[in-house]
Amino acid sequence: MKNNILSHICLVIALAIQTTGCTRLTEDTDKDYTAFVNPFIGTGGHGHTHPGAMVPHGMIQPGPDTRIHGWDACSGYYYGDSVINGFAHTRLSGTGCADFGDFLLMPTVGEQDITYVGEKEDKNHCAYASPFSHAAEKAEPGYYSVFLSRYGVQAELTATERTALHRYTFPANSKSGFILDLDYAIQEQTNQIMDVEVLNDTTIRAYKRNVWWAYQQDIYFYARFSKPFTAQVVRDTVKTGAKEEPRCKLLLNFATTEGEQVLVKAAVSSVDYEGAENNLMTEMPTWNFEGTRSAAKQKWNNCLKKIDVLTDDIDRLTIFYTALYHANISPNLFTDADGRYLGMDLQVHQGDVEDPIYTIFSLWDTFRALHPLISIIEPQQNEAYIRSLIRKGKEGGLVPKWDCVANYTGCMIGYHIASLVADAYTKGYRNFDVDAAYKACLRVAEYDTVGISSVVPKWLYPYIMPVARYYKNTMGYVPCDKDNEAVAKGLEYAYDDWCISVLAEALGDKVNAGKYSHFAKGYIHYFDPDTRFMRGKDSKGSWRTPFDPYRSNHRADDYCEGNAYQWSWFVPQDVEGLVSLLGGEEAFAAKLDSLFDAPSELTGEDVSADISGLIGQYAHGNEPSHHITHLYNYVHRPWKTQTLVDSVLQHQYANAPDGLSGNEDCGQMSAWYILNSMGFYQVCPGNPVYSIGRPLFAEVTIHLPDGKAFVIRTQNNSKVNKYIESVKLNGRILQTPFFTHAEMAAGGEMEIVMTDKPGRWKTK
Repeated sequence: MKNNILSHICLVIALAIQTTGCTRLTEDTDKDYTAFVNPFIGTGGHGHTHPGAMVPHGMIQPGPDTRIHGWDACSGYYYGDSVINGFAHTRLSGTGCADFGDFLLMPTVGEQDITYVGEKEDKNHCAYASPFSHAAEKAEPGYYSVFLSRYGVQAELTATERTALHRYTFPANSKSGFILDLDYAIQEQTNQIMDVEVLNDTTIRAYKRNVWWAYQQDIYFYARFSKPFTAQVVRDTVKTGAKEEPRCKLLLNFATTEGEQVLVKAAVSSVDYEGAENNLMTEMPTWNFEGTRSAAKQKWNNCLKKIDVLTDDIDRLTIFYTALYHANISPNLFTDADGRYLGMDLQVHQGDVEDPIYTIFSLWDTFRALHPLISIIEPQQNEAYIRSLIRKGKEGGLVPKWDCVANYTGCMIGYHIASLVADAYTKGYRNFDVDAAYKACLRVAEYDTVGISSVVPKWLYPYIMPVARYYKNTMGYVPCDKDNEAVAKGLEYAYDDWCISVLAEALGDKVNAGKYSHFAKGYIHYFDPDTRFMRGKDSKGSWRTPFDPYRSNHRADDYCEGNAYQWSWFVPQDVEGLVSLLGGEEAFAAKLDSLFDAPSELTGEDVSADISGLIGQYAHGNEPSHHITHLYNYVHRPWKTQTLVDSVLQHQYANAPDGLSGNEDCGQMSAWYILNSMGFYQVCPGNPVYSIGRPLFAEVTIHLPDGKAFVIRTQNNSKVNKYIESVKLNGRILQTPFFTHAEMAAGGEMEIVMTDKPGRWKTK
């Protein structure tokens, strides 16, 4: 890592202009924002990111796989490992669940060992795996390389949207080659179908169907090699306890001279073989590795240049642009180069290449900060996501909560399509079928299993259409004896129903506006005035006992990946109502203080590992807490928001593999950092108002999509001067720590004067 940081500093000197001691990437420099990205951030700890080569929102993510089993195998790569199994073409970034690891390719030299991993003591690494050193590893946006010490092979990867290009530099050997491992997959996936065909001595294609998080994942693979090979297909079965597992591997062989480079270009498709082949022919017609790498870097620069920051802290610059990098990995492109894609009905549909379908929507995480961020810097991309989700709802019967390659996973809670639609609509971004989007929101808010696609397994219905929605609509709350995670579900339903009421009101649907405004107050049912926490209530109206606000039983209690301390604050749609419930501003502030001052202990039989990044009982490592630091602004204590935001920014993000305090979660953890380091956060998506926190940088320029710019400048900013003395917006003194999206979208300047003294800022 030290080498990476030093190289960043050298690039800063080479590329940047020094202004008042700060590093600025300016219009007249030959800007390379990728020089400030460290793809290894989050690959350690429990960040679950990966350093693979990919382009923004790419369908394919070629990269190294270092382990098979365990929670930290979610992306396939973990920084603490020292052995590489090979290079798979599919993976997730930063999730708490695993899938993929498809079509693992490994270069080999000498005899090829494919001993079944279950027969080895180390079940995380294949028999043909190779040790590696981080000193001989490099990653940058769109490129990855590593030296495989077992084989003496230098491996390099780059990519386009749908294709990967590998370059391997071999030693001299008469038995060089590759292993293409079809039965390899991250964690305990079940391979139902595997097939591979050798089309000629340089071309192969393969197909597999497996089951894990996605209940039916079909993926096709097409690859060409720059060097002719001889091939052997190995098919057999192995015993795992009482089970027999099928295996399918392709062994390729050829002779190489010293330093000979062998290239492999590959593509994937969820449609068919022809789709994979056409993707390859369309996007990778040549063998130009350096040209592909350069094009990938330019695509990343086009993403990263949307925000310019001025700072003298190289680590903070690196954390910021790495966060922006992570925020542009998912959702992922799901439409082939010919416009076809796999729908939620698992049928092939003809779509539009210019308006593609996306997948990997981690909405429970990303509605909070990622989508609000994208609505600022690239609102047309956010509109495209909404169009994708509307289409998915039509094909499958309802919009998925967590879509993974056209599969309903049923993962997480809420129906946050309502948040995305309401937030886009209220910000004036409506390039989607508003009526269809509104109907999709109404559909998921009702308990109705009729019309769900017949391909969805019946066992999944309670997860994609929880009975909690029935009780919410009929009783007004979710009884804790009728469904799991009742408090968390009920609180999120109240927020989503508020979003629907906003849409209903805007669209003139008075009946539903009244109905969902009433549901939006449903949070009141969970508030226990004696304990002053949100608490489980059964169908007879009695509180669940015993009650312990420190208690967590992962995914099997009244909360979701959290406890009463964290969930009692999830009322973003009605902070004023929550203040009233808690007894007014003084009592609210005192209760909020108790959250951050409480011991960081957790109790329970199976405490959720997601509860991490603790400040007292505030858990920054997981999403339910992400808005809480800004709640002090609502009760006239902005210096407390500034203190806590500063603490999170300074101590829970780092330029290191363990630089994230929890799962990255498809860009959410990074989006929180981006927004807050610029100086603001949107507490309630759907209400286009930003809460001002603690800006980190001397200057930030947000390049808005219509050619305008919004500039945030700070005076006297330092680690000590973390408090705000005054704020001006386009010369007007702000009286409160809030401003609107419309004010930002119009362009202009915000001037913030910082001080080392906490207190209310000057309003004159």
